[in-house]
Amino acid sequence: MPSRFGTDGLRGVANTELTPEIALALGRAAARVLDAESYLAGRDTRRSGPMLQAALSVGLASEGRDVLDVGVIPTPGLGWLAARRRLPAAMISASHNPFADNGIKLLGRGGTKLPLETEEAIESALEAILGEGPGAGPRAAAGLPGNRGEGVGVLSRDETGVEEYTDWLVALPGGAMPDGEVVVDCANGAASTIAPKVLDRLGVEHHLLSASPQGTNINAGCGSTHLDTLVKTVLERGASLGIAFDGDADRMLAVDHTGRVVDGDYLIVLFANDLQRSGRLAGGAVVVTLLSNMGLRIALEAAGIGIVETAVGDRNVADAMESGGYVLGGEQSGHLIFGQHAATGDGMLTALKLLDLLGREGRPLADLASEAMDRLPQVMVNVFVPEPRALGEAAAVWQEAEAVGAELGERGRVLLRPSGTEPFVRVMVEAPTEADATRYASRIADVVARELT
Repeated sequence: MPSRFGTDGLRGVANTELTPEIALALGRAAARVLDAESYLAGRDTRRSGPMLQAALSVGLASEGRDVLDVGVIPTPGLGWLAARRRLPAAMISASHNPFADNGIKLLGRGGTKLPLETEEAIESALEAILGEGPGAGPRAAAGLPGNRGEGVGVLSRDETGVEEYTDWLVALPGGAMPDGEVVVDCANGAASTIAPKVLDRLGVEHHLLSASPQGTNINAGCGSTHLDTLVKTVLERGASLGIAFDGDADRMLAVDHTGRVVDGDYLIVLFANDLQRSGRLAGGAVVVTLLSNMGLRIALEAAGIGIVETAVGDRNVADAMESGGYVLGGEQSGHLIFGQHAATGDGMLTALKLLDLLGREGRPLADLASEAMDRLPQVMVNVFVPEPRALGEAAAVWQEAEAVGAELGERGRVLLRPSGTEPFVRVMVEAPTEADATRYASRIADVVARELT
């Protein structure tokens, strides 16, 4: 993985770690490596979004590239547009991170993440432009002509992209929507405008939460990473269902009418069973990550559905789906990919797939989820460390994890990994009881903190 690029592009505190100067240089670097005449650019609702998008666009234009500003749009919406128009794109978003963070994710012409070798080439060009590596200095010194007059790129507003994406979503469901009210938490993010429009046009009765972006309230106690308010509202209103998006709406989690959270693992089992029953589960398997609950594995194996396991990250899921020809994959976080419709995760698409399934089944989500799988207690502890990648050399940490794994045996498992987007080591433990999982996870986390901080 290139040093500046994490699993989701460049990320950091806006105007401190991720500055306009870096964004401008990245725009120039991307233009040189990707070598397309025009680019799409979109953002979520963070206050720093317009600033960073403007800087990135200036960098592209200075290299003679035209930039179409799509405005506020979910990351999967921008990816869908990129694939439809065969243009590379740049999304300004830090997804589920706090509002002060931001990021820049570059997408290829198919709307997917760039190959690692392409990211490496862009990073090399970026470092040269910033004067930190070979080729530093003015364009002429790098053997590149200057752009002037008609050679300068044009920045313009795309007035139709968001509506095109909305129209596509509305046309997806094949049957009647379920009865009852749906509570929708938009995380004060990119779904805030699109989600109510789609549900209105489909005739879905809904009540909105956190759909008033102010630039500083994205993901603030709301959305798919903060479900307490959604659970409370579903119960208070007697709603049939709750759905929650994250800041850039590439993931979705659900809450049933009893207030129980239905995460991505449950959803994958539900959709896999549905596809299998209709003969549409290509390859007879789904793609999941190491974080998927053991309950998912047990349920899918019992149903005769194969499992392809990857490292954590939607890029790994998407790559495995493409190489194996699979049509369903995803993560516990609610980042699901429906290969017959899109190459990346799409929270709004997942929500519509769930509504369509509930409408066809005519039964509440609580019943379907209970029948789908039994979740093994799972505890995740995030340990702040200055350099997460140092985990690989932390022998004492791995010795402790191995000792816990030996004590659990076949009754559970341990997973350690450095975050690709934040300064954390993530400690995950599954065990027969919540108390056991909490005790073992805390035990390993203490060693991580002692050895790496």
